[in-house]
Amino acid sequence: MAALLITLLFLNALFNVVAWPRFYGRVAKDPRAHDAVGRPTRFLIVHAVLIGIALLLAAASAVAAIVALVVGV
Repeated sequence: MAALLITLLFLNALFNVVAWPRFYGRVAKDPRAHDAVGRPTRFLIVHAVLIGIALLLAAASAVAAIVALVVGV
């Protein structure tokens, strides 16, 4: 059971690290991401915050998986 949980934590971390930065690239190129002057809009800021949270969760998942491996849960 522990091996399954560790695997899921690593897969979660991997998915977040692979998927969200690519999504940010698409969001940043979206016309709604910047106003007429070129400043970031709330659309870009909100998505950047959400992606940052997803990457923090990825890091937490990876750390939890590593701790579980080392401790031998």
